[in-house]
Amino acid sequence: MKVDADRAAGTADHAGKTYYFCAVGCKNKFEINPTRYLSPKPQSGTFVQLSSLVTPATMAPAKPDGEYTCPMHPEVRQKRAGACPICGMALEPVEFSIEEDTSELREMQRRFWIAVALTIPLLALMLLPGLPGRSIRSLEFALATPVVLWSGWPFFQRGGASVVTRHLNMFTLIALGVGISYLFSVASLITGLNAGLYFEPAAVITTLGLLGQILELRARAHTSEAIKALLNLGPKTARRIAGGTETESAIDDIHPGDLLRVRPGEKIPVDGVVLEGNSSVDESMISGESMPVEKTVDARVTGGTLNSTGSFVMRAERVGRDTVLSQIVRLVAEAQRSRAPIQRLADIVSGYFVPAVVLASILTFMAWYVWGPAPALGHALVNAVAVLIIACPCALGLATPMSVTVATGRGAQSGVLIRNAEALEALANVDTLVVDKTGTLTEGRLKVVSTLAANGCSEEDLLRFAASLEKSSEHPVAQAVIEAAQAIAITIPPAENFQSITGKGLKGQVDGRAVIVGNPLLLEEAGVTVHADLAAAHDAQSALFVSIDGTLAGSILLVDALRSSAEPTIAAIRSAGINVVMLTGDNTRVAASLAKRLRIHFEAEVLPGGKADAVRKLQSAGHKIAMLGDGINDAPALAAADVGIAMGKGTDIAIESSSITLLNGDLTAAWRAFRLSRAAMRNIRQNLFFAFFYNILGVPIAAGILYPFFGIVLSPMIASAAMTFSSVSVITNALRLRRVRL
Repeated sequence: MKVDADRAAGTADHAGKTYYFCAVGCKNKFEINPTRYLSPKPQSGTFVQLSSLVTPATMAPAKPDGEYTCPMHPEVRQKRAGACPICGMALEPVEFSIEEDTSELREMQRRFWIAVALTIPLLALMLLPGLPGRSIRSLEFALATPVVLWSGWPFFQRGGASVVTRHLNMFTLIALGVGISYLFSVASLITGLNAGLYFEPAAVITTLGLLGQILELRARAHTSEAIKALLNLGPKTARRIAGGTETESAIDDIHPGDLLRVRPGEKIPVDGVVLEGNSSVDESMISGESMPVEKTVDARVTGGTLNSTGSFVMRAERVGRDTVLSQIVRLVAEAQRSRAPIQRLADIVSGYFVPAVVLASILTFMAWYVWGPAPALGHALVNAVAVLIIACPCALGLATPMSVTVATGRGAQSGVLIRNAEALEALANVDTLVVDKTGTLTEGRLKVVSTLAANGCSEEDLLRFAASLEKSSEHPVAQAVIEAAQAIAITIPPAENFQSITGKGLKGQVDGRAVIVGNPLLLEEAGVTVHADLAAAHDAQSALFVSIDGTLAGSILLVDALRSSAEPTIAAIRSAGINVVMLTGDNTRVAASLAKRLRIHFEAEVLPGGKADAVRKLQSAGHKIAMLGDGINDAPALAAADVGIAMGKGTDIAIESSSITLLNGDLTAAWRAFRLSRAAMRNIRQNLFFAFFYNILGVPIAAGILYPFFGIVLSPMIASAAMTFSSVSVITNALRLRRVRL
């Protein structure tokens, strides 16, 4: 499919073009940064045509303004509000906004209150003796008719549509139950037959059905509170600096490159970078962590986060729909409209359920008419209608979508972005977590922790000569050595004849002396022996060895510090029955030391491509794998795993290859994701059990199975109340996920 011009960055030069991107390392929707697209299609390699349905965060997405969709059937899209042609539920806007559309709720409330006003006197007539029979019957007709035909019109409208579209649903059953009761009563009134009137059940069923719709609409509104809360985080104005003056501007008028002033206590208006000043910022809205983050010059800030103490000037970089906050809202909204595999069971059952209920209602009518007590016709009609009304398939359809909606919103509030319902379900079934070491278990930043001088060299000279060479290097080790030297106020002299030997170390001259900094192999190539006892002193650690003028001067010990959250989080994950495996390209000694400390399995010296192979090997052994990583070398493994979990502070390609993104880039968020997925699936199973159990129990009772034994017959009015309770109870149970402890 071709990408429309307004979907491809919104510029005219994209019009009429077809875009392709590499599919290696990608998964599901192939959501890849468009800077990596290729057009025309390459002649070789694995490339996929970009679907117009895919709108990566960095591309201008199709504007869904005015589009509506169904929470139970996200494939339904309409340009106007209305009812779903499949299930009959009220459609919801595709594009979330702070201004909630309550027109459907207001309409149902208006119909409900008029129905209540007419149904109460209708029920009261049943208790008033002494009135002429014909007068009461006519008054009942007068009261019930507007309730059924006006207040209940949405049921008939949606029930009729279900027949036309051949998607029978709950409204089919309600329309049949109410319609049969009302028409039978009208016919009995007109013909004068003494067959009984059922205006009361028709009116009560309609009234309770409207009450159920109102409660359902209100409950469904609560399921999206997480998105509404996120939308409310964005400020409405910003203080723009132009020409040396500060002016209050609407947030829609801010453009990339504008300079903005952010004062203490204000929300950061858009995404950007700090140019001057410093402050601490509360980023809990995107990370779920309450500890403020220090921001200084060149630090990146996110729109919607709260500036705590200081004042600073920032440059706007991403505004409007391109901000992190907007992307989060978009991702959560898409996830809430996705379908979990477990939903297929409910879909299959629902497809056969309504015809089966109609058949059960017909059989119930026939059984009561043939074998029931007098008046046989009246009993047959009442029980047949009760079967139609009580067997509401709505609870079955709502069981999964409502839980997914609440769970994905709850995850976003805790810094866990779930791409779709399939990922949420798959994570709950994971039994093995594969983690990268650097940047995931560790800080990803080396530090010098000790020095060991030899052959008369002082530790200060050891650091001074090493830092001199490292100053010309861009390796992460270099920064650690330089920081260690600067920490004790060592003056770092310039180096001459600098050489970098890939994979081994550095050579050069400092103060006229030949200096080598690197691994033992590099020193031994220069004729410098690294004594076994010195090497042993650095067992299971990363170390640099230094020689000066051909003599071993000592070594510098460096470590990549373990994240403070790693040990307790890994312990919690293991206690939940999830095996943890560390994959790292680091040497075996370092990996073994870390694995022993965390009590996990490991594979060391694994090449980037080997991580994906290791994941597949575990999968072939029957394990369900979640891969947690943050680097570009993790992307193939993230895509190969059953669930890819990317640290939010990692690279774009790692995030795009993953099913779940942890916004705060911390291991504790992974544990929150596990707990959320298990809570969500437990909630869904509860909903499905209740929906199945309710119908298995309710239909036989409504058909009159208890009558031969206890003389109990279920009134259609009670059946209507039970129908309302079933749907609302499923939604209420789903709403409990908003309070789940993560």
